[in-house]
This record gives sequence, C-alpha cells and structure tokens, in this order.
Amino acid sequence: MKKLELALLLGLAASICCSSLAKTADSRSKLEENVLRLHVLANSDSIDDQALKLKVRDKVLAYAGELLTHPGESLEAVEEIITEHLEELEKVAADSVREEGYDYPVQAKLVNMSFDDRTYGNLTMPAGEYDALRITIGKAEGQNWWCVMYPALCVPNAWGADGDRQTEQTSFDEAQQDLLEHPEQYRVKLKCVEWLEHMTARLHNVFENE
Repeated sequence: MKKLELALLLGLAASICCSSLAKTADSRSKLEENVLRLHVLANSDSIDDQALKLKVRDKVLAYAGELLTHPGESLEAVEEIITEHLEELEKVAADSVREEGYDYPVQAKLVNMSFDDRTYGNLTMPAGEYDALRITIGKAEGQNWWCVMYPALCVPNAWGADGDRQTEQTSFDEAQQDLLEHPEQYRVKLKCVEWLEHMTARLHNVFENE
C-alpha cells in the first residue's frame, strides 16, 4: 500500500511540475526564437584588452544603431540587415582596434550559440541557444560583453547597461517579462525537475528491490 501511495504522490508531483515547466519552457523557447544578442569577446583579460573590448562595443553599437532604424522590424528582417552589412560591421570593429594601436585580427559572424544565464541591467536572459552577432578580437580568450540587440535593449543605451522598460513591455509578453525579471523562479522550477528525477529513481529502486 505504501508503494502505491508513493507512486500516486509521485504522479501528482509530476503533473504539477510538468504543467509549470511547460509554461516556462514555452516562454524560454519564444525568447530564443525572437532575440538577437551581441557578443563581444576580448583578446584576453588584461586591463588594456578589456578596455579595448568596450571601445569596440561602442563603435559596433553606434554603427548598428544606424542600420537598425525601424524597431518594429521582425527578427528575420534584422538578421537580414546584419548579414548584408556583416563585412562593414567587422571593418568598424577592426578600425576601432587599429585606432587604439593594436593589430589584433577581428572577426564578425552571425551565429547561433549557447549562453549561460546572463544578467544585463535589470534583466536576466535564461540559458539557451540564441542567435548572436559575435565579434571576436585577437585570440578571443578574455571575458565577453553582451547585450540584446533585438529587441533594441542595448541600442543605443548600452553605456548605461539598463534595459529599456518600454521596449521590454512592447517586445515580450507577460510570461516572458516575468521570466526575464524573476530568474529565481525559473531556477526553482529546474529544481523541481531535479527533485522529480530523484524521486523517480527512488521509486524505481523500491520496486526493483521488492
């Protein structure tokens, strides 16, 4: 009887967890599919290389701001513009490096890459696979700088590193905003999955050792 009760309890917990996680997974999936991030990777973690990274960031964002003048455009349209001007963006970054007296090679690519949880201003983007304009400087072995290019949460206000609240509200639905602003709830739901996996393994052992 105890085993039956344990199985029923586990089934109920699984139902609750799956319902909650489905909503979170859907919100995260929509974020991954509708966001373009900027990722600038420094040559190294030296003070000079990190300062250079920020100068490159400023020049790239300023040029990108000139290209992306219509905030209502779709992600596909924005990525098409970035692709068409990728060589120019790379040149802007490379010229910035040369102006500072360095000869590091610079590369600009539009990629889909994995990100860990990252906090930008008052927003935390959850870990996942995101499209990104990736600028690498030199050996690209230093800490990176990132922000959200589309929706325009870092163009042109990257210098303050605060997401534009109005842009956030018009670009993301309520579930996505909640995920961005309350990452601790997202982590709790992942803990729910871990607990469920532990309980499932425990129940399996109980029946296996019967």
